[in-house]
Amino acid sequence: MGSLMQSEPEMEKKPVGIRFLERIKGSKLSYNAYQAIVLIVTFLAYASYHAARKTTSIVKSALDPQSPDTGLNSLLLRFTSFGSSAKEEGGWAPFNGPDGTVLLGEIDVAFLAVYAFGMYFAGHLGDRMNLRIFLTVGMIGTGLFTSLFGVGYWANIHSFYYFLIMQMLAGLFQSSGWPSVVAVVGNWFNKKKRGLIMGIWNAHTSVGNITGSLIAAAMLRYGWGWSFVVPGVIIVVIGLVNFAFLPVNPEIVGAERDEDLDSSSEKIGNSVSEPLLLSSSDSETDDRERAVGFIEAWRIPGVAPFALCLFFAKLVAYTFLYWLPFYVSHTAIEGEYLSDETAGNLSTMFDVGGVVGGIMAGYISDRIGARAITAASFMYCSIPALFFYRSYGHVSLLANASLMFLTGMLVNGPYALITTAVSADLGTHSSLKGNSRALATVTAIIDGTGSVGAAVGPLLTGYISSRGSWSAVFTMLMGAAFVAGLLLTRLVMAEVAEKIAESRPSEERRSPVDYVQDHVMEV
Repeated sequence: MGSLMQSEPEMEKKPVGIRFLERIKGSKLSYNAYQAIVLIVTFLAYASYHAARKTTSIVKSALDPQSPDTGLNSLLLRFTSFGSSAKEEGGWAPFNGPDGTVLLGEIDVAFLAVYAFGMYFAGHLGDRMNLRIFLTVGMIGTGLFTSLFGVGYWANIHSFYYFLIMQMLAGLFQSSGWPSVVAVVGNWFNKKKRGLIMGIWNAHTSVGNITGSLIAAAMLRYGWGWSFVVPGVIIVVIGLVNFAFLPVNPEIVGAERDEDLDSSSEKIGNSVSEPLLLSSSDSETDDRERAVGFIEAWRIPGVAPFALCLFFAKLVAYTFLYWLPFYVSHTAIEGEYLSDETAGNLSTMFDVGGVVGGIMAGYISDRIGARAITAASFMYCSIPALFFYRSYGHVSLLANASLMFLTGMLVNGPYALITTAVSADLGTHSSLKGNSRALATVTAIIDGTGSVGAAVGPLLTGYISSRGSWSAVFTMLMGAAFVAGLLLTRLVMAEVAEKIAESRPSEERRSPVDYVQDHVMEV
């Protein structure tokens, strides 16, 4: 592992793919060309992560014909009467037995638990290793264990623990993805441009989910094992592309940073604004080369509030991810119940709204220069959207789709903003004195904490819906959205104070003639 350490990044060789492109061109690539490569490669990388992750929810119906495709929540069935119903013939043992839905739920819980736990360590390691190699290893490992899950089909494996271990290992390797791609993108784009660019770039989540669903569904006709192997092979291939082409930062390829890189400032929980990033021409110091520790990263102003905010934001978002198709199919719209296929197609409107919300949140936060105000505003606005969706979503198909789109936009907007631009901003906070080797750790802390909420939300929804009603579930979601916004109150007040302070110098710079004219008017 010592050979992977980045003690002197500027001495590393360029990726072989970059050298190949430069040889064809006959000259060095421009800074904009490197940025385009970074966006494309990381977009494909994380889309392939989500495509591999999505396959399990599609294959559940083949493994357990009676599964409502809400595996996380089925863990609660051990304590209710729903787990005692008989199963139809077919499926795959042990998932087609009386406890099959519960077993699938345990696999989901184990995957997300290991993923959230591994996220913290992945970020810590990512800031100490070559991110290109670290990300490649994560992608190949994810592809390997995703494929091995599918190999159980041809090997005629019926051991629950085999499938459980494969999913846990896949979750562990998947945890390397998000901290790495955000850190790399953060190295190439300054704060002024991050919000909008990362909002668009974050569409890889929805693209990956849709692609994974289509591939897994198409492969089911040939045997459910192919639904895992094909996405597994795809992520391995893209991992090799990542290894060949991904430039981790400008220093590695000798690219000069944008001239406006030093102009961006931040004020998240601080009383003094300082440059977000120091220019590459500044002298290197030991502090700026030293990787930031886990506890030290938690102490960066703004990390804890945004991490806790994301806990509740992802709680809401992932509840919709796991429960929305089931909820739609079990809710009468215009007096009729939709088929599972139609309900699944309709539920994609939530993801479409999420893409629009991520772009809007990034653009707005760039324009006003206030991430916390933007995130908190979206979370507060999602509360009435959730209320209206629950109250009027049954009126018509158009009303359901429209309100679902609006809810997805407002829920996923701050989710996308916090996991991308905010994480990159905080990973290059002024308190780090120009040290850029905290991006992966900070990203892992924020998204890792959010991933815990992603596991808690669906579980709470399963418990509440089985004991109470869907109205109680939506009340919980509205409460979570309110708490998410409330956790950013101190940062919102700091940003408001900053905006007020920024308006004062313009008054102080007024000419003496202006002050005389004002005095005359008062007299």
